[in-house]
Amino acid sequence: MLYSNNPAMFKNSPIVFIIYVGLIAAFGIGIILLLIWYLKTKSTKLIITNKDILFEKGLLSKSRSEVSIKSIRTVKVKQSFFDRIFGVGSIELYTAGDLPEIEVKGMPDPNKVRDIIKEMQG
Repeated sequence: MLYSNNPAMFKNSPIVFIIYVGLIAAFGIGIILLLIWYLKTKSTKLIITNKDILFEKGLLSKSRSEVSIKSIRTVKVKQSFFDRIFGVGSIELYTAGDLPEIEVKGMPDPNKVRDIIKEMQG
């Protein structure tokens, strides 16, 4: 396994995180929202092996996409200004079609993922 990571929570949406923490102090509702957000984040995973890229999503029911590294045509990394400050971004993997085969938002260090894929295609 060359890479395995979940989307970042705080770095991906720091303002939402601060609002939820404020809701904890004010009403106690923020703890439920933070727990739901945490479970969504931990139930999403991108795994890169020597030959394949696996994208798993879901807690109780799972969705799993598997793409061969050799079949990837384009790796697209999207980062807003704040994403660049916090070191997160979206990754889109394209194979033969015009729509991304795999799309993951909020991944830490998305350029590292692109570099690993390009190196393995080498």
